Parts: sequence; C-alpha cells; structure tokens
Amino acid sequence: MSEGAASSTWAGPLAGVRVMDFTRVLAGPAASLALADMGAEVFKIEPPGTGDETRSFPPMREGESHYYLAVNRGKKSIVVDLKSAEGLALVKDLAGRCDVLVENYRPGVMKRLGLGWEEMHHINPRLIYCSISGYGQTGPLRDRPSFDIVLQAMSGALSMNGEPGALPTKLGIPLGDLVGGINGPIGILSALYERERTGLGRHIDISLMDGLMGMLGYIAQLAFFNGCDPQRVGSQHPNLVPYGIFPAREGSIVIACLTPGFWSRICRSIGQEDLCNDPRFDTLEKRRDAREEVNAIVAAFTQRHTVADLVEIFTAHEVPHAPILGVTEALAQPQAVARGMVVETQHAALGPIPIVNRPIRFTDAEQPAPHAPPVLGQHTDAILAEVLDLSPERIAALRASAIVA
Repeated sequence: MSEGAASSTWAGPLAGVRVMDFTRVLAGPAASLALADMGAEVFKIEPPGTGDETRSFPPMREGESHYYLAVNRGKKSIVVDLKSAEGLALVKDLAGRCDVLVENYRPGVMKRLGLGWEEMHHINPRLIYCSISGYGQTGPLRDRPSFDIVLQAMSGALSMNGEPGALPTKLGIPLGDLVGGINGPIGILSALYERERTGLGRHIDISLMDGLMGMLGYIAQLAFFNGCDPQRVGSQHPNLVPYGIFPAREGSIVIACLTPGFWSRICRSIGQEDLCNDPRFDTLEKRRDAREEVNAIVAAFTQRHTVADLVEIFTAHEVPHAPILGVTEALAQPQAVARGMVVETQHAALGPIPIVNRPIRFTDAEQPAPHAPPVLGQHTDAILAEVLDLSPERIAALRASAIVA
C-alpha cells in the first residue's frame, strides 16, 4: 500500500502523538518502532552524511541495509546537524511541538548536546523523555559501553543458555537490546496516561541490564529459594520433564510437558499408556529426577518417525509440540500468513519490499500496512514545512548551509 493511501485510514491508537527519535542501532529504534506501529508520528532525527550507523551494516541491497530496514518501518527521517547552533535551535523548536522524546546515547551525551532532560522539560513541560542505555542513568557502570552479548552476560541470562558441560551460548535473538523496545514503550505509554491527569511529562530511565534481569522471572526466584545458580540444561527445562528437543527420523521436534494432564497425553501418543500411572514417573518431581530415563523413552518413539508424522500424532493427542522451523519457513507458515505477519510496502529506493508486520493488533480496527523504512532525509522538507511551518525559502537556505539535508 502506498504512503498516500495508508494515510487515509486509521493510523492506530497513538494517532496524533508526535515522537522525536534520537535513537540509533537497535535498542532505541526498537522502542520508537513500537510507537510507530501503534500510530504515533515518529521523526527520526539523523546526522548528516551517514545517518543511523546501521544504514551501513551489510548485507546491503541498492545501498539500503537489511538491519536498518528491520527496525525503522513507519518512521520519518529528517537530517539535522546537531553540532550547529541553528540545527540545535530547529530540534528544540520541534521539541515544543512533540509529545515524546526517545534517545539511546550513553548517559550525559544528550546533556552535552544541549538536549538533556532538564533543558527539554523547560522548553516543553509536557514532553515525555525516555532514555535507554545499557546500565541506566545511575550506578557504577552507567558510563560503560554495552552491547547485546555483554548485557546477556551481566544479567545472568547468558550463564543459563547452552548445553550442560559446554561454554554458554548467546541467545540467537538479541534480547539484551530488544528488551528496550519492550520496556521503553511501556514506560512511555504509562507516562502519557499520567500526563492526562497532571499535564506534565516525565523522564524515564530504561536500563537494558535491568530489563533482562526482570525477565529472569522464576529463574531468579529459584536462585533465591536454594541459593544456587541455575545450571545450563540446553533446550530442556530445569524442573519439567519431558521438555525439549527430541530426535526424529529426519530432523527433530520440540515437546513440552507442563502439567500431569500433558504427561498422560504424551504417554498415550507414544503408545505407552501404562506409563501414565507408573509410580516411577507419576509426579513432576519424579520425572525431573528420572530425566534421562523419561527422555530416553520418548526419544525411542520419536526417532522412529518423521517430523511430519510426529506433528500429526501429537496434534491428534493435543500434546504441546512444534517442528523446528527456519526463519523463512516460519514467516511463510499458514499461521503467519493468516495473521498477516508479512506485508508488502513501497520503499522509496527499493520499490515494493516485504517487511514483518506489526505484532500488536486491534480487534475491529485494522491498520494499513506500515510505511516502509525511510531513506536518509526522506521527510526533512515535509517536517520542516508541515510541523515547523518553515517557508520554502527558509528550507532552501538551511539546505544550502548544510544545516539540514
């Protein structure tokens, strides 16, 4: 769907909310992406020349990076030189007309630029200002650089991932960064709700390490209970058996047994109903303690069948299971198609391209396909004219002096 056609339908519940996006790479762009997905107008403010660093991350297609395309759909790009007094004045003027500011520089950088929380709050007391960083705005590590794998290590998450007796393995999805795309919007939406009562904005301090620690969930509570670090169990569960990846005749399959009822279904599905009430395996604790024996029984059955046969068998017995799909197969599976998780959009340089659709839907209120990620500076003139009310002559002068691009 073209950008013009998309703008004639419901943008989403955040329609009318304007966001200044000073983010780059992944954690911050994931947060502003969520806001754009829900209908906010996101102005991605990029430096001249290079723009967001990920615009140059290979592989590329006709000068456009796969990485940048992945987390910048639905946004508008404006190029402004923040190192110039005139460029700084432009974004401060824009701050007076926006609802939210999101940034993910190291603590202190925005303040040095003259765009810190105190100054922006003075310009626009209603502005909600969200800072996303590796370790947060306080603490002994606040100034240390961080990347996804570093955060996984520091949060405890990495220590649990991998096979027993082997080195820990980084999570395949960069959850250390992406947690900012979850907690950032939660904080922003909460502050928008609060602003309806108080009329004032708020500074939000999102630490990616805090976010991953928050996701430890029952794993952290287990450590509190027994005072020991949970050990790596690979794809298995520390307390639930059978739970994990089992061999098939061609490939492998996931099985997950969470309750006694599912244990009974597994026993019947593998043709060993007598195991349902076997005193060796009739509680969660007994199955956990007999992990190797239980897994061997299940594996002896699964490895005699193909993945397709096992899917049919386990579906018939309502056993929680899944074939292990590659990314391309996962995106093309019937469930993803039915949910419209891949859509086509029109990119300014690449033409029609497939992108992943929004993960949040609203019943009886369909949004159009997201706008394609912008090319660098694609919306500079439109934002200057339509939001800041600058004349064509003024915009031309700013371009001539390289304040904007």
